[in-house]
Amino acid sequence: MMDGSTALVPEDALLRGNGYSGAMAQGDLALHLIQDRADIDISGQEFNFVRSIRVFDVRYARQHESGRDGDCNRSANIYLGTYGTQGDFSWLRSSPWALPDAHLGLERWGSNCPSIYHRSVFVEWHDYAGNYGFEQVNY
Repeated sequence: MMDGSTALVPEDALLRGNGYSGAMAQGDLALHLIQDRADIDISGQEFNFVRSIRVFDVRYARQHESGRDGDCNRSANIYLGTYGTQGDFSWLRSSPWALPDAHLGLERWGSNCPSIYHRSVFVEWHDYAGNYGFEQVNY
């Protein structure tokens, strides 16, 4: 910390797996990850900021008129990723209507069928103090 009250001291990474637990040698290319679980208990309210993270993968969302009758064709492939109690991450199918208000690109979805083609990844969160944040990458 900048106030000098507590200084963080770097530690060697630990290699885990196959019954071995020890300091990882510098230059060792093997990286072992513990999947689908946290090393610590993060189920308490102080870790709600982790569970507040939501990832929207808008693989595509398109809308356009077609045919002589002016039928509106809409299709979307959107997934929502969330973190569970212990930091486990999972994907669920979602829809354009579930996207947060801060997401840009599908504002006219469902109205009078304007031509739209959109792809993006949108991440939103609330920090430890409850402040809202987000990031969007269109591609």
